[in-house]
Amino acid sequence: MKETEMAGLALPPAQGEEEHLSLALANSSLAMPGGHTIDLLGTPAQANHWLTERGLAPVDVGMLEMCATQLRSLREQIRSLLASRAAGLPALPASVAAINDAMTRVPTAPLLQWDEKTGPYRATPHPTTEIVDHAMATLAADAADLLTSPDAERLTSCGSPPCNRYLLRHGRRHWCSTRCGDRARAARAYARRTQAATE
Repeated sequence: MKETEMAGLALPPAQGEEEHLSLALANSSLAMPGGHTIDLLGTPAQANHWLTERGLAPVDVGMLEMCATQLRSLREQIRSLLASRAAGLPALPASVAAINDAMTRVPTAPLLQWDEKTGPYRATPHPTTEIVDHAMATLAADAADLLTSPDAERLTSCGSPPCNRYLLRHGRRHWCSTRCGDRARAARAYARRTQAATE
């Protein structure tokens, strides 16, 4: 069951999420009407579930709050970069650095360790941390690929406030879902009726 279904929503993935995991990560915090927000990475278990659904972590990896916090932080840095790219503005250097850090943090080999009693040995970091680091590196690399690809020209934010999701525009469509499109059309119709009534 998708997280949006568990949260009582019936939102399909926004256009481009299935091709770009980083876009799905950016959209994992949903702004809802009435000022409500749904965070699909709000707890370690939810973050683990989100990664599992996308093949980035095993089902019971034992996600810690520290790992979920790192994933939420990466999400905000990716959102910042998507917002900059969609608006044609310069990116925040801290966001670029965060993406590069996530991509380069993953060791390619067991690291050298040194125990005071037994001496040198090679070992991989904590397995859960390593899984999360690999997932974050994959998501960061996907964000870098998206931002430097021709698809970036189609990147936009959903045109139906208060929705905060990003999508890859397809034709004239500027909404992440039918629900948001219906809400935007209803708001425009209401504005036209209200304006006609005041004239």
